[in-house]
Amino acid sequence: MTGKHILAIDQGTTSTRSIVFDAKAKRVAAAQVEFAQHYPAPGWVEHDPEDIWRDVLSTAREAIARSGVAARDIAAIGITNQRETTVVWDRATGTPIHPAIVWQDRRTAARCAELRAAGAEDEVRERTGLLLDPYFSGTKVAWILDHVAGARDRAERGLLAFGTIDSFLLWRLTGGTVHATDVTNASRTLLWNIREDRWDTAMCDLLGVPIAMLPEVHDNAHHYGVTAPGLFDAQIPVAGIAGDQQAALFGQACFARGMTKSTYGTGCFMLLNTGAEAIRSKHRLLTTPAYRLAGKTTFALEGSIFVAGAAVKWLRDGIGVITHARDTDDMATQVPDNHGVYMVPAFVGLGAPHWDADARAAIFGLTLGATQAHLARAALEAVGYQTLDLVAAMIADGGGRPASVRVDGGMAANDWLCGFLADLLEVPIERPEDLETTARGAAFHAGLATGVWSGLDELETLWSRDRSFEPAMPDDRRNTLVAGWHDALQRTLR
Repeated sequence: MTGKHILAIDQGTTSTRSIVFDAKAKRVAAAQVEFAQHYPAPGWVEHDPEDIWRDVLSTAREAIARSGVAARDIAAIGITNQRETTVVWDRATGTPIHPAIVWQDRRTAARCAELRAAGAEDEVRERTGLLLDPYFSGTKVAWILDHVAGARDRAERGLLAFGTIDSFLLWRLTGGTVHATDVTNASRTLLWNIREDRWDTAMCDLLGVPIAMLPEVHDNAHHYGVTAPGLFDAQIPVAGIAGDQQAALFGQACFARGMTKSTYGTGCFMLLNTGAEAIRSKHRLLTTPAYRLAGKTTFALEGSIFVAGAAVKWLRDGIGVITHARDTDDMATQVPDNHGVYMVPAFVGLGAPHWDADARAAIFGLTLGATQAHLARAALEAVGYQTLDLVAAMIADGGGRPASVRVDGGMAANDWLCGFLADLLEVPIERPEDLETTARGAAFHAGLATGVWSGLDELETLWSRDRSFEPAMPDDRRNTLVAGWHDALQRTLR
């Protein structure tokens, strides 16, 4: 392979996109499609893995066709994916035995509560860096094995494979010849020991997941395999994999300790680079590998907010307050303030630093003077308040106040939101020219593995700023707003 282009597959929670990047990390062509969400019971969220595979293949082919670049000139494929979403499939046929259980799904909340009550969480945190929460993959795998007839026996005999979405796609792309994942996705399963860099048999036993189901684990930049004949006009190496939030950190070139990125999509995920140190949080943040290159792991503290853009989607699709998500920018500026209206968007529980799986969304402060614009503004403000809670926890854990925060994701295109974040966090908010930093991160890993880029120093030169938003809100105004948020939050948690 002599090509200098990379195909990045970004398989997200609500859509799949494929992007062709050139050697300067510029987008050459892209294709994207949304896919169906399934809610079979309250708190349950599922995807059809076949829908995902179909969309990956179609968007990848379309992006290559639009780029004008021949498949033989694509140096490698990089994959980034919605993390924690769980697929179990038959090794002989490649067919999933159950719909994918999505990271948002809360069906295993009771099992997590049982394990916490039994005193397991301290050991879980020490081994995995995570908390006992249905967010993560391990209890989802066990649920599938316990609810599909014969599945547990087949898994113990090595007939079933488990993977997060990246692993399932890698299996399909390589024609069923490679069952593998990367360290960032492995670390989100509750089954990976981040201290010893291996699958943890004690955690597998605790959660009831046969180790025979698990994929091999590699660096993020790694030659995983090549695409099966017939998928594209030429066989293309798959050479980079990273979970979406770690991919965004990498795509934002946050390579130095203390650098911070926050991604605003369906949820919001903030990662603080902590270098070689795996800081154990005392404020219910996650300790997670940010990336592993040449066998050396760089760690991060992570705060996970389950609902950010999903609240805007609910305003649009659930109650018809807005017609388009972009309307929220104009609506937020139509009113001089929030009119005392606060939204706590606990539609699927609350993530960090609260981790309350049973909390549910609420809107406070409604009066007859409240309008659609106030609801739209409350949804945007909630993103800022939740981000502030994460920063406060990171500071308390010794991570320090970030010098700036690099933002990305679809909501980062909203100028009003970026300005509000700067005001609340009291640091500059830096928005890159290319908001597709998740896909860029996957491309960067694939490009490092195939020599398109020489190393982190070169990747740093490829990052460019679109705009920096500076804090401007008076202290008394900020303090009043934050106090109102904390009051609404406590009412929700009670």
